[in-house]
Amino acid sequence: MSVIRATFELEPAGSAEALAIEESTGMPDGPAFVRGHAVVDGDAHGRCVIELPASNWGRNVALLVSALVAGEGVETRAFTRCRLVGLELPDGLLPGPAFGAPSLLPGRGAGVGVIFKPSLGLSPAECAAAADAAARGGAMLVKDDELLGDPPWCPLEERVRAVASVLHPSVVYCPNVTGPSTSLVDRARRVVELGATGVMVNAFAQGLDAVLALRDAALGVPVFAHRVGSGPLARGERFGASGAVLASLTRWCGADFVQVGAYGGKLFDTDDEVDAQLAAARSPLGTGVLPSVAVLGGGVSPANAASHASRAGGDGLLLLLGSAAYVDPRGVTASVRATVESLQP
Repeated sequence: MSVIRATFELEPAGSAEALAIEESTGMPDGPAFVRGHAVVDGDAHGRCVIELPASNWGRNVALLVSALVAGEGVETRAFTRCRLVGLELPDGLLPGPAFGAPSLLPGRGAGVGVIFKPSLGLSPAECAAAADAAARGGAMLVKDDELLGDPPWCPLEERVRAVASVLHPSVVYCPNVTGPSTSLVDRARRVVELGATGVMVNAFAQGLDAVLALRDAALGVPVFAHRVGSGPLARGERFGASGAVLASLTRWCGADFVQVGAYGGKLFDTDDEVDAQLAAARSPLGTGVLPSVAVLGGGVSPANAASHASRAGGDGLLLLLGSAAYVDPRGVTASVRATVESLQP
């Protein structure tokens, strides 16, 4: 039988079998073929391991999250700690990235991306000007802010047309298609028709299933999964899931670009947690699952990008500049160019 293997930090000790039942049949005498089982009921580090039949949920990512990340284990009073810190899925259950790091950053250790800033208030023409300035500095990716959708002062379709008109096709432009779920894929297809060379979705606010939906839509462009919405799941020490598990899930669902925080930046992740998320985006994750581009963002600037890249090491890395590129007195183009040059060997 194909199984999902999940590792939890769980308290009280000796509760693993109760958790396995809670996240499967919900009662001890439920049908055996769907029941979960504890295989490790507390190791030397206080971690337990449970196995659940993969057929319980298959590729239904919303239910996988409901069971393993935000399930009744979190809500049950008897469990005073229930945090998912490791996850193994059967080969082929989820597809992984369509492009991944090998195609998007071939032979390059690190590239530079730029977010349109201010977050809100720019017109389509101003977004296009920011994109052009970033590309002239050597950015390989430009993208909408996670808060920018389809406002009256910057309609999505007008913005995409404007940005696409100034960018070389080799520059990935990811407009934010986050919004009503019923029209998500249609919205993504439309922006690609208008010239977008990537799409971005707020993966945890929209739901991780949105990443899989965009992957399955075969849009012909990479998917950037913004991690906004993951904080409530990852920041708690007693409940939720580790950032590394969430990064793995995002990659499994098909994200070509997976955000992993930043070293010593403004975000909550410790440096060790960033290391673990980098590994989740890059390391082997079952047969046929490509490595994602790991995106370091949140306090990255021309002054510290090289140190970020040095600690992260390896290929398939994107350093994402936000406000730092715009407050630089040298201007956006020079700021991006300085960042690109700092990453050269």
